[in-house]
Amino acid sequence: MNLSKLRSLALLVFLLAGCTASASPRPTIAPSQPSITQALKTSSIEPTLSPDPYLGKRWRMVEETIVDRGVVDEDVLRAMRTVPRHFFVLEEYLEQAYADHPLPIGYGQTISQPYIVAWMTELLDLQAGDRVLEIGTGSGYQAAVLAELGKVEVYSIEIVPELAQSAAQRLVDLGYSDVHARQGDGYYGWAEAAPFDAILVTAAPDHLPIPLVAQLADGGSIVIAIGPPGGYQSLWRFVKEDNNELVAYNMGGVAFVPFTGAGIQQTGQTPAP
Repeated sequence: MNLSKLRSLALLVFLLAGCTASASPRPTIAPSQPSITQALKTSSIEPTLSPDPYLGKRWRMVEETIVDRGVVDEDVLRAMRTVPRHFFVLEEYLEQAYADHPLPIGYGQTISQPYIVAWMTELLDLQAGDRVLEIGTGSGYQAAVLAELGKVEVYSIEIVPELAQSAAQRLVDLGYSDVHARQGDGYYGWAEAAPFDAILVTAAPDHLPIPLVAQLADGGSIVIAIGPPGGYQSLWRFVKEDNNELVAYNMGGVAFVPFTGAGIQQTGQTPAP
């Protein structure tokens, strides 16, 4: 090969090398980096990319107001990171959806603060295959958190017809179609679906409803706030021992909307179906 051709070849190699060096490198994802879906289920680090504009707020809510206050159940934390709370609040409170306080949802009812939802869920100590009854569906948020655990069968009752209807539709729209939801007086529970391994009450009666105790399975637990309307309330965890005896644990002071309906005015008598 003559000198002229050697020079031309050298120049071509130089130009090609220059183009390669100045080109932007193709972005890569490390094999160990989880997808956002995987991160929601396995990681405690807030993801930075998501089509959900509220995802960052939701993760900060969990880390700063739930984890930092002692909730440790990983299934509960995953559910709280996953369920989009902003779909369960009224539009005028949208920017407060991930603040750690209750919000009005209409008809004199509220959606509980996120920490209380997580804490009460953890107190139920749910196991795979458990059947859980929620009294007070509200907007459906607590029921969605229970359903998101992915290991329990969820039943939920709401006394306000309008809330019962909208919550049931919202749960279906968000993919929680397995939740059994209906309108009714939660004081009397859901006898035809009993016994329940756990019962969670999201409104405060002034006494423990006897029908709920009767529908609790041996070894099951009830988490409920008890106290006078507008007065001091305590959150209780009742565990039903094998001898049909209830063991009570006082978990401290809380504030819930009053338990409403004809049943709460009774003295423990269950009406005929």
